[in-house]
Parts: sequence; structure tokens; C-alpha cells
Amino acid sequence: MLDRRERILTEAPPLPEGTPAGPPPRPRRSVLVRLALWLSGLSALLLVVVVMAASVGPASAPLSATAATIARRVGLPFGEATPAQQRIIEQIRLPRIVTALLVGAALATAGAALQAVFRNPLADPGVVGVSGGAALGAVLGIALRFGTAASPGWSLPVAAFGGAVLAVGAVTVVATAGGRLAPATLILAGLAVQAFTGALTSAVITTTGDQELLRNMLFWLVGGFDGRSWAHVQAILPAIGVGVLALVVFGRDLNVLAQGDETAHGLGLAVGPTRLLILGLAAGVTATAVAVSGTISFVGLIVPHAVRLLVGSEYRLLIPVSALAGAAFLVLADTIARTALQPAELRTGVVTALLGAPFFVFLLWRNRARIGDW
Repeated sequence: MLDRRERILTEAPPLPEGTPAGPPPRPRRSVLVRLALWLSGLSALLLVVVVMAASVGPASAPLSATAATIARRVGLPFGEATPAQQRIIEQIRLPRIVTALLVGAALATAGAALQAVFRNPLADPGVVGVSGGAALGAVLGIALRFGTAASPGWSLPVAAFGGAVLAVGAVTVVATAGGRLAPATLILAGLAVQAFTGALTSAVITTTGDQELLRNMLFWLVGGFDGRSWAHVQAILPAIGVGVLALVVFGRDLNVLAQGDETAHGLGLAVGPTRLLILGLAAGVTATAVAVSGTISFVGLIVPHAVRLLVGSEYRLLIPVSALAGAAFLVLADTIARTALQPAELRTGVVTALLGAPFFVFLLWRNRARIGDW
């Protein structure tokens, strides 16, 4: 006999009175089959996007040479590429692409988890103050000449990460001051901290007279991946990898939290500690991501919504699919950013907004009958 927490994962949520009954709930095996199919398809799509992204640029390379270089990088030697092509792909393009891949997976996964924690379809990583704190840390770092937006060094990412951690800490302290961690309190605390850090960031920008420093501040605030290296990949891979996998493991608990606190308490879930732990994981992967990319909007909001409209609201499926979809989306956006206006380069954050908003509207229009089932 299933225990109470298992039952809610196999039963459909209660429908409003008068709503016609839908199809019976899918059993666990169906979820695993769907997960395998979606992950296989998106993994193949992500591989295609990475190969295409590494092939385009001021010095284009054939797809065969790019595939051969990537294969050799992972220990599967086949195909041929010239030494010049290998250097361009391995040392310049792939680090940037892999960084974008990791950041996209982190932001999309964090956004999906936070939408369940807050039970709010508008929640994204910025709600918990991560983006505002990272922006303040980076702007202060640039003002103090620690580095630039495109600097390959670590001073600026460390400053951004420190600002993000302090902002999340402030949100947590404010939200738990009354002894109870409620979603509404978290959102309000996040908005307050975000407004405060935004005001400080604006104050730093408006009091900076150096035009070059101002340009670097604005570049970081929009977000991009120029200057990223394998050192950045190695630094963020462990934190993002562990954080994303942990959020995948919490898929069952996210299903319960999405039903509301009263239901979750009744099913035996320790709501406060679980919510705080998931919040910490989401904030951690987001802080790690924005520390190397700058502020990139829309990924944590749009990708989980798009995936939810396509695969449904089962978080054991939604979280991993969002990770792969976010990775592919951000690699594609960054490729457009660096190639659309050659030799000039757009910021990746601009492209995510330009691509994300129309695509999201299109998905809403195509799936307008399912919008209420978020």
C-alpha cells in the first residue's frame, strides 16, 4: 500500500468543481519512459547546437573538423582538423560554449525549482536577490578596478559571487525573522533586497565619471561570455553539476510543495527545512552562474514555462528537461550574439530577451488551453 507521500505523486491534483475529468494519471513507469525519451532527444539537439556553434565565427570551420575536434577532446579520436582549426575551436570557442551551456542549465533548473517553491509562475532566480547582489558586487569590483566585464581573471567573478551570497543571506534572514519561512514572505524579502541592491548599483554607476568603467559596468549588467576560458569551466562545473543533480533528486518534494503548504504538511513533508534547502541549492547554482556570465534575463523564467507547456508539471520530468533545454537555448543565444553583427558583437543578455519573449508568446498561443495547468 502506498504511503501518503507516494499517493500524491500518482494521483492527479484536485480539479475545480464542474471541471470535466481528464485522462487517468500516468504511472511511474510512464514518467521514466517519457524522461528517457525527452533526455535522449534534447541531448542530441544540444550536441548539434554545440557543433554548429563551434563551427561558426570570423574563421569558420567545417562541421566535420569541429566534430573531430570535439570528439578528440572527449577521448574519441576520429576525423581530421588542421592545427589552426583545433586551436580556434579548443581554446577560444569551446570554453565559451561550455560556459554558456552550464550557465543555461543552472538558470533554467533554478527557475523551475523556484516556481514550485514559491508556487508562483512568475518566480525566477532574480526573486531571491541573486541577480541584484551579483550585479552590485560586480559593479563595485569594476569601480575598484578589480577587473573588466571581459577579463579572463577571477577578481570580478569572485566579487559578483560574494555579492550574490550576501544578498541571498539577507533575504533568508529577513524572511525567517518571524520564525516561519512562507513563500509570500520570501518573495517580499527578495523584492526588498533586490530594490536595495539595485539602488546601490545605480548609485555606483551614476557617481562613476570614467567612461571606460561605465562601459564595463553596463556590459556586465547585460551579460555575456566573452573572455571565458577552460579555467572558468573547471571552476563552475562542480558547483553547478552538484546543484542541478540535487534539484533533480528533489523532484518528488517539489511535486509535494507545488500542492501547497497545508497538503505538504499533511503528507509528512518538513516544509520549512525542505523549502530552505531547495532555495539554497537554487540560489547557489544561480550565484555560480551569474558570477561568470553577468546578468542574463529570461532564461530562468521562459525555459521552465516552455518546458512545462510541452511536458507537463511533473517535476521529476520538468527539472532535468529544463536543464538540457536551458543549456541549448543559451548556447544558441550566445552563438547569435557573437555572429549576427560581425565584427561587432551583441551581448548575450540582449539576445535572450529578443529570442525569449516572442518564443514564449508563441508557446502560450499554441498551448493556450493548457495555461491553467502550470
